[in-house]
Amino acid sequence: HTLSEAATNAYESARERVARFINAPEPETIVFVRNATEAINLVAATWGRRNVREGDEILLTEMEHHANLVPWMMLAEEKGAHLRYVPLTAQGLIDLSAVERYLNPRTKIFAFTAMSNVLGSITPVAALVSAAHSVGAIALVDAAQSVPHMPVDVQALDCDFLAFSGHKMCGPTGIGVLWARRELLEEMPPFLGGGGMILDVRTDGFTPAEVPHKFEAGTPPIAETVGLAAAIDYLTGLGMQAVREHEIELSRYAFETLTERFGDRLTIHGPLDPTERGGAMGFGFDDIHPHDLSQVLDQHGVCVRPGHHCAKPLMRVLGVGATVRASWYVYNDASDIDALGDALEDAGSFFAF
Repeated sequence: HTLSEAATNAYESARERVARFINAPEPETIVFVRNATEAINLVAATWGRRNVREGDEILLTEMEHHANLVPWMMLAEEKGAHLRYVPLTAQGLIDLSAVERYLNPRTKIFAFTAMSNVLGSITPVAALVSAAHSVGAIALVDAAQSVPHMPVDVQALDCDFLAFSGHKMCGPTGIGVLWARRELLEEMPPFLGGGGMILDVRTDGFTPAEVPHKFEAGTPPIAETVGLAAAIDYLTGLGMQAVREHEIELSRYAFETLTERFGDRLTIHGPLDPTERGGAMGFGFDDIHPHDLSQVLDQHGVCVRPGHHCAKPLMRVLGVGATVRASWYVYNDASDIDALGDALEDAGSFFAF
């Protein structure tokens, strides 16, 4: 009926707009999932189970989100594969010299973040993809932080898989994207079974639908997908290069003004060059526990997040139990940085003994 056709058309139109946004070669290589976490789990459970064998190696980095750690840990345990982790430099960047040492013919996949959700560190994605391909490995990019904050072109990056979430880019929760090379999607078995992902079902088996639908079982998240498309239209209107430049300027202002104000009372984790990071700043202030600090900041209307940020291995590398993370985006300006500074000043006075 008419409304059903309209919903289907809106859903598939969203797929086309997502494809254009990341310069995917064809809309059929866009798979809708709930979030980047599900996208990475999909790859580990389908491509991983089919291709990873005992003794193979899976390469990650020390700054990965749990979403890009735990699925590979589960796969390694199941298959008898080995996990290896590229270390970081003192500035919180990937140690590129170590990448060459860690990659070898036993490496099946190199899965890494394009931008740290804790440090803000930007990784040289194209170079890391090329390094992975040089030893016959494939590359998965966790782009949950980069797609909302800078131009992303999957063809220029030459990656094999790329995952991101809608809620980090002005879209609704409950919607995410997996992009993959079509030949990989064709070879991968379905992730979930049921309605929507089949071409035919018989009492003796089933035939899956063509990609991408063979990975989209059940009633699709129509409203969420249409919302994601609206967010993409909004960001496209702003221009992703303009979004990136805005965040660089805010980061520069934040580091200069906050450092001038607080000196060594403020510990900023990650690189201090705004061009090497995104608009997420993990930090510590005085000796105040991050949860206590965030409570005082909240009373000033300053929204931050305390905790390990789903990156406990990275917290151990940093030598802390938790950090406070302040983030800025297209809707922030210098006055928000000033408000953060004022709130920190008050927190320091409140906790002074």
